[in-house]
Amino acid sequence: MASKALKHLRRFTKSTPLERGLGPMLPEGYKKFYNEWKYSEPAAVNYVPENQKWIRNEVTNEVLPVQDVPLPLKYPKEYDEQLWGGEAVVQGFQKRDMFLRRNPHFWVPPLQRSVVYSEVLNKHISVIVTRRAIQLINANYGFDHYLLKTPACDLKSLLPLGLKRKVLQELHKGCPSYADTPDKQQEIFSRYKTYLSAYTEEEIEWYGYSLKDAIKKYEDQIKAATKVTPLKTIYRAELIEKLKTAKIDEANSEGLEVAGSTWMQKMNPFGKKQET
Repeated sequence: MASKALKHLRRFTKSTPLERGLGPMLPEGYKKFYNEWKYSEPAAVNYVPENQKWIRNEVTNEVLPVQDVPLPLKYPKEYDEQLWGGEAVVQGFQKRDMFLRRNPHFWVPPLQRSVVYSEVLNKHISVIVTRRAIQLINANYGFDHYLLKTPACDLKSLLPLGLKRKVLQELHKGCPSYADTPDKQQEIFSRYKTYLSAYTEEEIEWYGYSLKDAIKKYEDQIKAATKVTPLKTIYRAELIEKLKTAKIDEANSEGLEVAGSTWMQKMNPFGKKQET
């Protein structure tokens, strides 16, 4: 009986952020990015993956299951403002002496400030990077190629994801940064235009936003599309139109006057009447 109840509970999976609140109302372009960012399998960085479930001991010929357990990784708040190349802080234990208990330890990748150059944006960017990030940029023959070739799950942090969105938007517009030099503009666009085939215009617009920023962007669009005009503005416009129809043309900053008496006095039954 208990096993049946356990199987029944396993049917209920935890809802994702895209299934709660305003998540289902976000555009499909953002949902595609979010799934690639959060739920795709990233490349192995801090460990060597095992491509098999069983391994044989060469000495005893004993077959043992492979313990393929992911490393516990930590992402500090500064992570989204830097370029780590997929690395993270590794949490574990370190035994510093054989006669002492092991101690908690965090392995942080070496960080350094460097300058990267975006050929599409025509800008130099000062940013804190890891050695692996520099190696990946060099291996891809440039910062733009690295951003455009690397999926969101490997870029991970918001800084490179936001830069990738700007690069894609610049390419989608035809590289307006080089408008003064048409030959250079055409050369840059021809070099990177193949990357645009993987994205639609909507996907480019929503690429690289965090869930919080995406919801705020969506709410701002809804407010702009459903802008409410105050009733006093509508009534004022209707009144002015009626007065124009009645050929009452004299108006000043304080009100409209007709033949020595204001139109407000005529409409007020308790106002003081002028003697004839």
